[in-house]
Amino acid sequence: MSFDWPHAPVHRLDSDGIYIVTAAALYEEHLFADASRLTSLQHLLLSLAKEYQWRLEAWAVFTNHYHFIARSNNDSTSLKRLLKHLHANSARELNRVDDKIGRRVWFNFWDTKLTYERSYLARLNYVHQNPVKHGLVAKANQYRWCSAAWFERVTPPAMVKTIYGFKTDKLNIHDDF
Repeated sequence: MSFDWPHAPVHRLDSDGIYIVTAAALYEEHLFADASRLTSLQHLLLSLAKEYQWRLEAWAVFTNHYHFIARSNNDSTSLKRLLKHLHANSARELNRVDDKIGRRVWFNFWDTKLTYERSYLARLNYVHQNPVKHGLVAKANQYRWCSAAWFERVTPPAMVKTIYGFKTDKLNIHDDF
C-alpha cells in the first residue's frame, strides 16, 4: 500500500493524457526578471516539449513561475523527465549567467491530469489569461511569453471565443505568486 506525503505535491505523471503543470521558483524569487531570461526559459520549454514529443496547448512564463498544458501522444517520453530536464538546464544556465553555481532555482511543481473536457477548456483559458490576471498586460495576446497570441492565430475564432468564455475564478491552480 502506498501513501501520499501530505507536505508535498503528489506527482502521478504517467505518459498518457493531458496535464496542466505549474512550477515556482524557490521562495517565489523573480529570477527570470528580464526579457532575455524569460525568452530563454520559454525557448527551453518549447524545445524540450518538442524533443520529448509533448504537444504544448497553452503556456505562460513569468519571472517567478510558469504554467503549461501539454498533451502526450504514443511516442511521448515521460513528462517527469521533461520537467527534470527543463528545471536542471534552466537552473544551470541562470546560475551560469548570475555566477551563482549550485544555487537552487526551482522550488516545486504541481501537476494535474485533465480528464474532463470542461476542466480542460477552463484551464486552457486560465493559462492563456494568466498575464492579464497578474496585471502585466491588458490583453493576453500582448504578453510575449504566453501562448495566447499563437492560440488566437491558429484556432478558429468561434473556438477562441468559446474557450475564453470559460470561468476561471473558482479553479484550484497553484498560483499564489
